[in-house]
Amino acid sequence: MSRILGISAFYHDSAATLLCDGVPVAAAQEERFTRRKNDASFPAQAISWCLEQAQLQPGDLDAVVFHEKPVKKFARMLETFVATAPAGLSNFVRLLPGWMKEKLNVPAAVGRHLPGLRKDCPVLFAGHHQSHAASAWLASGLPSAAVLTVDGVGEWATTMICHGRAGRLEPLLEMRFPHSPGLLYSAFTGYCGFRVNSGEYKLMGLAPYGVPRYASRILSEVLTLHDDGSFHLNPDYFAFLTGDRMTSRRFHESFGGPPRRAEGPMEQRHADLASSIQQVLEEMVLRLARTARDRTGEEALCMAGGVALNCVANSRLLRESGFRRIWPQPAAGDAGAALGAALTVAAERDELPPPRGQDIMSGAQLGPEFSDGEIRRILQQTGAVWETLTPEELLEKSAAWLAGGRALGWFQGRMEFGPRALGNRSILADPRSAGMQQELNLQVKFRESFRPFAPAVLVEKAHEWFDVPPGLDSPYMLFTAQIHQRHQLPMDPALTGFDRLRQPLSTIPAVTHIDGSARLQTVDSGRHPLFHQLLTRFDNLTGCPMLVNTSFNIRGEPIVATPQDAWRCFCLTNLSALVIGNQWLERSRQLPHLCPTPATPPVCLND
Repeated sequence: MSRILGISAFYHDSAATLLCDGVPVAAAQEERFTRRKNDASFPAQAISWCLEQAQLQPGDLDAVVFHEKPVKKFARMLETFVATAPAGLSNFVRLLPGWMKEKLNVPAAVGRHLPGLRKDCPVLFAGHHQSHAASAWLASGLPSAAVLTVDGVGEWATTMICHGRAGRLEPLLEMRFPHSPGLLYSAFTGYCGFRVNSGEYKLMGLAPYGVPRYASRILSEVLTLHDDGSFHLNPDYFAFLTGDRMTSRRFHESFGGPPRRAEGPMEQRHADLASSIQQVLEEMVLRLARTARDRTGEEALCMAGGVALNCVANSRLLRESGFRRIWPQPAAGDAGAALGAALTVAAERDELPPPRGQDIMSGAQLGPEFSDGEIRRILQQTGAVWETLTPEELLEKSAAWLAGGRALGWFQGRMEFGPRALGNRSILADPRSAGMQQELNLQVKFRESFRPFAPAVLVEKAHEWFDVPPGLDSPYMLFTAQIHQRHQLPMDPALTGFDRLRQPLSTIPAVTHIDGSARLQTVDSGRHPLFHQLLTRFDNLTGCPMLVNTSFNIRGEPIVATPQDAWRCFCLTNLSALVIGNQWLERSRQLPHLCPTPATPPVCLND
C-alpha cells in the first residue's frame, strides 16, 4: 500500500492530507485543532490525527509532499524587494526571520514533527498552482478536463490554465505576480473593512446590496483586461509590493476616501464597491474559462485556488462559459493544496485509481469523528445534561424542534474538510422564518446582519424550489441559484440598500439573499444518509424540503471539531438545543452556571 502525506503551511489555512493507494482517507485543517482561525502554523496536530486515523506511524509513510516550492517563493520576494527598494525595507526585515527559521527549511520542520520518519522517505515539493490544479482535476473523478486555478500568489503564478488528461496536467497559460485576481479582490476586501484572506466571502455577500457603478473605473484605471482573460494590474493603485497594506493613496482618492475601519459604519459606497469588484472578477474568470475551453476542447472544467470559492462567479461560469460541467474543489484554498500536493506525487508514481466520473472527496467528510461512547464520556466531564435517543427518536425530535421555529446545533459523523459545513458540523434552522436570518446572525453567530445563509435541500426536490434542472448535483455549496418564481414575493420598490433586509423576498426568506439567490447545497442519501433523512422528516412535517445550514461556530472561531468544542459553542450562543451523535441537549435543562444565557456581544465586522 502506498501512503503519501500532503502538507500545506506557513501562510494561511494550514492542513494535512493522507492518501492511501491514491485515495484520501484523512484530511483536516490545523485551525480545527488549535482553535486559531486560518492558523498558518505547521500542521502538527492535523498530521498527528491523519496518521492516527489510518493507524499509521511516521515510519510507514512513503513520501511527504509540501504544497509549494519555498526557495522559488523566497526568490520572488527577494526580486520584488530589490525592484522596489528601499520602500519595502521594513516589510522585508519583518518577514525575514520567519523565512530563516522555518519556511526555507521544510524538511527540518517535517523531521521535528515526524520522529521516526524513514531515511528513504523523501520530502518532496510540488508547485503551488500545480497542487491546486491536481486537487481539482485528480480529485474530480473526470478522465479529462480543462483546469483553471486562480488565487493570490504561489511562487510566481497567480492564475493558471492546464489540460488534464492521461493522468497528467499540461500547463497552457500562466499569469504571474503582481498581476493577480485574488490580490485584486483582496484589496477591495481590505478597503471595505474586512480581513484579507478570510473576509472575501463577506465582500461577495455584500455585493448584491450595491450597484456596480465603479466597475468601468476599475477596468479603465486599476487593471487592463484582455479578451483571453489575461490582465495587468496598475501598480499605482496598490501597496502590497512594499508593505503590509493592500491599497495605495491613489486607490483611496479614486474610490472616495481611506479604507473603512473594521467596525466603522457601512456606507452604500462600500456595497457599490463590492458589487463593482464582484462584477469585474466574474468577467475576468469568465474570459479565462472560455480561453480554457477553446485551448483544450474539453466539456468539463475543474477549478481550485481561493477564487474558486466565489460561488457567484462559479454560477456565472456554469451559465455562460460553454462548459457542460464545472467541478470546483470543495477545499479550494490552501488547505486543499495539501491534498493536491499528495495527488501530484501519486499521479507521477501511477498510484491513482482509474477515474470513475465520481469525485474521491467522500462528500468532504474526511475529518475526525466520535463514537457515542466517546461523546457521552466527554459530555459527562463537562457537566452537561442530556438524553440518549434512538436514531428514529432523534430524527423525529429534531425535525419537530426545527419545524417549531427553533434552531439547533447538529454534530454528526466526520468533520468536513474545507471552509463549508455540509451537515456534519452545522447550525440548522427553519428557512420559512422571516426573522431567522437576523436571529442567527445577531444572536447566534454574532456577525453582520446582511450575511446570507445557505439552504441544504433534498437533491430530488431542488428543482421545485430553485431555477435548476432536475437532479442538479451541488453537494459542496459552491454554486448559487435563483429562487423559483412561484416561491418569490414582491419587493417594495421604495426600499433601498440595507433597508431591504426588513422585507421577506420569498417563502423561504431565511435563505434568500437580497438578489433573490441562494448558495445551494443539494443533499443526497449516498453522501449524507442521516442528513437526508432529517430533511425528509422536516419536509413531511412542513412541505419544505430544506433547512438553513450554516457552520457551527461563532465569529472569529473555526468550525467546531470535537464534542467539547460543540458544547462550548452551544454555551456561548443562544441556541436552544444541541444534537451530538444520538445525544439530545436542551439549554433549558442545563445548569445555569455552566450554560448561562449569553449576552449578545458587539458585532465585530472584521472577524
